[in-house]
Amino acid sequence: MKRPHILILMPDQLRSDAMGCSGNPVVRTPNIDRLAREGVRFTQAYTVSPICMSARASFVSGLYPHNHHMWTNAGSLPAHDETFFHHLQRCGYYTAYVGKSHFYPHREEHLRKREGYMHARGLDYVHETTGPWATSRTDSYMTDYWKERGLLDAFREDYARRRKAGRCAVWPSPLPPEEFLDSYIGRKAVEFVDSYDGEGPICLFVGFGGPHPPWDAPGEYATMYSPDEVPPPIPKAEPGRWMPEYAARRMEEGVIQDVAEQDFRRIRANYYGKVSLIDHWVGEVIGAFKRKGWLEDTLVVFWSDHGEMAGDHGRLGKAVFHEPSALVPLIVRYPGEVPAGATSDALVEILDVFPTLLEAAGAEPSERCLGRSLWGVLRRPNSQHRRAVFSEIFTFGRYNFMVRTERYKYALDDAGEGYLLYDLEADPEEQENLIGRPDVRKVEEEHRELILRFLAGSQIRYGVVGGKDLWSI
Repeated sequence: MKRPHILILMPDQLRSDAMGCSGNPVVRTPNIDRLAREGVRFTQAYTVSPICMSARASFVSGLYPHNHHMWTNAGSLPAHDETFFHHLQRCGYYTAYVGKSHFYPHREEHLRKREGYMHARGLDYVHETTGPWATSRTDSYMTDYWKERGLLDAFREDYARRRKAGRCAVWPSPLPPEEFLDSYIGRKAVEFVDSYDGEGPICLFVGFGGPHPPWDAPGEYATMYSPDEVPPPIPKAEPGRWMPEYAARRMEEGVIQDVAEQDFRRIRANYYGKVSLIDHWVGEVIGAFKRKGWLEDTLVVFWSDHGEMAGDHGRLGKAVFHEPSALVPLIVRYPGEVPAGATSDALVEILDVFPTLLEAAGAEPSERCLGRSLWGVLRRPNSQHRRAVFSEIFTFGRYNFMVRTERYKYALDDAGEGYLLYDLEADPEEQENLIGRPDVRKVEEEHRELILRFLAGSQIRYGVVGGKDLWSI
């Protein structure tokens, strides 16, 4: 296999169903759809952690949160800790990152102060921004640019107003579309491609800040979709009479009370506008590769770190194991190596991209990465890949673990309490939590065993999760 250029496109908090190619009847994503028509789209790709920093750390390191110990949006991996960027550099790749990385917390300092850390992570070129909310307190090259154009104060004043208004605040950004965060990131990615004059192949990672909240699509993107035309949110389910009290309580965690359906619809319409803006810049970046004459020799990976509940089950945000939060988009395009227009229903994890990139680059396999190369299923999209996929997160004061098999999804916490079991074949919208029902006790036991074997078998350190003995679970 010839060493390809590698382009990784990652929106932040993009639902797997918020694309035309995944069957959404409303949102318009022609450029993302084109990637799907020219590559393989995975319908059952899962994040290994439904929160930003944990998922991103896992994606570049090939480890699960219980291995790298970044369970929340805090901390960071050691600067020289192995990433796939290091492997690609050793193969002669010029590695570049444009946009939001969130490999470390964004505090009240200019991001240029952390460029040494980013270079140590295996990146030759860095033009880093924050995500939307962090931009209200953290400076970067983007905020410098906005300040020069008299836009920064208006942006930060708007975000201060949104914080006071609460999570359901929906109105257009004061920034014009061409100056919006995702436009800045897309434009800088295009400029990087246009100006690159090196001899070796590149690996360019473009981390968009949207469609992550707040709900501030700019200009015409704020009115592109009507709240009346977007799909309604999935209703909040009620606990069955068979459920243990503990599991019933957990079903209520994170539910937003007293929010009208129309408010959720307004949020979705604005969210879709942000998706369409990102889709525009996906097209612009792809166009830059085409101008260079690189496009037919480029491996493109389109994915997201996690999804967005957008009102489903009475929730906003992520950090839960429901499908809108844990299921993520994943598209791989590589002409001549990957069939065009194929769809794979194989169970895959975001960790599986790491070894896939190394194999494409002709690099030696990582001895540490826990992902499984996708090349078998990419070439035979109807084949299986994993028997089960896993996800984990620390939230509501507990370590939580999920397993998804072909039919079922099950979750337990570090107290050993199972609290979630869905038959996704019969109940794809997760409206009936089966946990505790006598007729599925065997299913619960089998999936609990899968989680314990997963934790024990994936190089967990000293059999401990967050200071808790694994075998007490």
